[in-house]
Amino acid sequence: MAVDKSAGDASKLPVVFPPWLDRLQIKYMNPVVKPLSKFLPGMSVIKHRGRKSGKPYETVVTTYRKGNVLAIALGHGKADWVKNVLAAGEADVRLFRSELHLTNPRILPAGTADASLPWAVRLQNRKVAVLVTDIA
Repeated sequence: MAVDKSAGDASKLPVVFPPWLDRLQIKYMNPVVKPLSKFLPGMSVIKHRGRKSGKPYETVVTTYRKGNVLAIALGHGKADWVKNVLAAGEADVRLFRSELHLTNPRILPAGTADASLPWAVRLQNRKVAVLVTDIA
């Protein structure tokens, strides 16, 4: 019988936000912030597809860019959108008014010191994991 290894990984990533805040953010805050993300510094919309359904999704995230690397702090742990991006191996992101294609997604565990990351996400990486992607 096959064992789902990703199920155990979700508990290993630290979560700084309580589950009720996740639900509040998904249902009420994201629909309000999504249209404004073009104008808010650091706010981006990541476009990804469902792992099983293939349905397109858009999720509001805070991104940090340094050269050809884009980083996203995972304060909510390994959320569904993170699993979708990792499974697909790619995603698109709307950063300000430009569209970028992301490839080679990987997760850096909390406490990983990586000088290639922007300083703001390195500070967050002390307590939470970070999704790092290359910009194609």
